[in-house]
Parts: sequence; C-alpha cells; structure tokens
Amino acid sequence: MNQIVKTAPCAELRAQPLSQTLIFSTLIITVCAAITLNVCTGSVPLPLAELRHIIIQPNETVASSIVWKIRLPRAIAAVLGGGFLAVSGLLLQVYFRNPIVGPFILGISSGATLMVSIVMLTTLTIQLHIMSPILTTVAAICGAYGVMIIVVAVASRVKSGVTLLIVGMMMGYLCHSVTAVLTALAEKQQIKGFILWQLGSFSGFKWSEIQLLLILGSILIILIYTLSKPLNAILLGEEYALSMGININRFRVIILLAACAMAGMVTAMAGPVAFIGLAVPHMARMIFSTSDNRILIPGALLLGGLVTTLCDFIARTIMSPVELPLSAITALFGAPIVISLLMKKRVKL
Repeated sequence: MNQIVKTAPCAELRAQPLSQTLIFSTLIITVCAAITLNVCTGSVPLPLAELRHIIIQPNETVASSIVWKIRLPRAIAAVLGGGFLAVSGLLLQVYFRNPIVGPFILGISSGATLMVSIVMLTTLTIQLHIMSPILTTVAAICGAYGVMIIVVAVASRVKSGVTLLIVGMMMGYLCHSVTAVLTALAEKQQIKGFILWQLGSFSGFKWSEIQLLLILGSILIILIYTLSKPLNAILLGEEYALSMGININRFRVIILLAACAMAGMVTAMAGPVAFIGLAVPHMARMIFSTSDNRILIPGALLLGGLVTTLCDFIARTIMSPVELPLSAITALFGAPIVISLLMKKRVKL
C-alpha cells in the first residue's frame, strides 16, 4: 500500500513534560465539567448544589431518579464510548500508516451494525434475550472482525491508500444493503427498536451495560498502553521494529483485535457513531504536539470522551424536546477534518 503518510520519529514533535501535564489536567477537568453540564441540563434543570446533594446522598425523589437512572449513566457512557472509539481509530491509523482511516470509514462499524441487525431483527433476539447486551456485543465484535479481515486482505494486495478507502466504503455499502433487506423482512416492533439504535445514541444506558463497557474497555486500554513502545517503533518503519526484536505479524494481529473489539463493543451498545475514531486522534496529535503513543493513547481517550460528550449534549438540547441523531452531530464535527486532510498532499502521523 502506497504510504500517503510521512512518518516521523517519536521525539520529533514531543511537547515538554510540564506542558503535557498541564494539558492532561485541563482535559480531565473539562471532561468532569462536561459530565456535570450533561447531568444538570435537560427538561428538568438541576442546580449544582442539588446535584451534589443527590450524588452524595441518593434518595427517592424524582430528581434523584433522573440523575441516577437516566442522565448520569448516559454521560458516563458517552465519555467511555467516545474514548474507546478514539483509541480504536488511533490504532488503525498507526496500523495502516494512513491518516484517513477509522472504524467508520473502513466499514468496521458497518460490519458491527450488520451483525447486530441479525440479532435484533431475527428470532435470535427472542430466543436469546436473556444474554443481551452480551449477545449484541459479541455479535458486533464478530462483525467488526469480519470486515477488518477483508480490508486487511485487500490492503496487502493494493498499493493505493485511496483504493483502501474505497474498499472500506464498499464494504460499508454491502453491509448496509444486507441490513436493509433484514429490516424489510422484520416485524414492526423489531424495526422500531433497531432504527432507534441505528441512529446512534447513548440514551437508555443501564449501569450493567456501563459495567460491561468499563471492564472490557479497561482491559483493552491497559493492553494497548503496554504496547506503546512497539507502536512507536512501527512508526519508524518495520525494519527498525524488527531490529528492536518485535514480532511484526503477531503485533499487527494484536492491534487489529484490540481496535475492532473496542469499535464493535461501542457500536453494539450505542449504535454506529461516525468520525470520532477518525478525527479525534488528529486533534490529540495537534494538542499534544507529539507522535509518541505513550502520550496519544491516554490523550485520545480523554479527548474522545470530551468530544463525544459535547456532541451528545448538542444532540439532545439544540432542538429540545426533539433529540437529534448523535452521528449527525459527530459528522458535522468530523467531516470538515476529513476534507482538510484529503486536501493536504502529505500528513504527518
């Protein structure tokens, strides 16, 4: 595959440790502020003092139920889901050494959507309802892996980065066509639930789903962070990585498994969310002024959570009481970044 990315040594654009610490601190505070904003804002506004009282001492009031059963789970899910999508996109960009790739662009989210549609629009959802959301999560991850295997197989044979993007788009269209057929043959009640899920939203999250998202995601993030140095070595070229004693083939498999697992997991629970995995890694590189993955992995995690939380806030408040699809807002945010990257001849990764 023709490399349209100019790789750079990890030390080329490294910010000072003090400035990195300041950026991380600012991001953490901003994420907490965004969560607070999401929880306090809605059809029933909550003052900060009342929110603090509800968090410290939950009670049986309506306001407490709104916070603990609706708003807080949604806000936390948006932070976790957005962060995992951003890290997934970062891994894919390092793997393909291409800045215009992400779970949505390569069709990974579409593969996950297809498998979830099979579960939700067929008798599987009735026979195995007790296994939800584990069943939908496993199905989405399998769909993501299936599409990724095809894309990787094509990437090993073609030399054009543009061709890779076209293949990803075609896989997305194929998955969408099969999903459309299943939708046409499904029962009305099943169609209603699937369409609402397909719009992309973190509403309706339960604490059990957040627990599953947190446990699986934390395991994957810890695994990925332990691979930060090999990821940096890959940026310097395969020959350099081999000289460092890295098993390239095994390492690539681990990257793809982790990236697809995170994208599939989030898609299963929140529906397809576009452009977060593509745009946020570039924002992290610009903000931290580094290509060091030891910084970019936690940075993308925090920044992805922040951006997704703000997009979710806009989606549910800008046209209130009507809630807009989350992917519509993330597309408005991410599409200009994709266009700007396509217009550049060379982009540093």
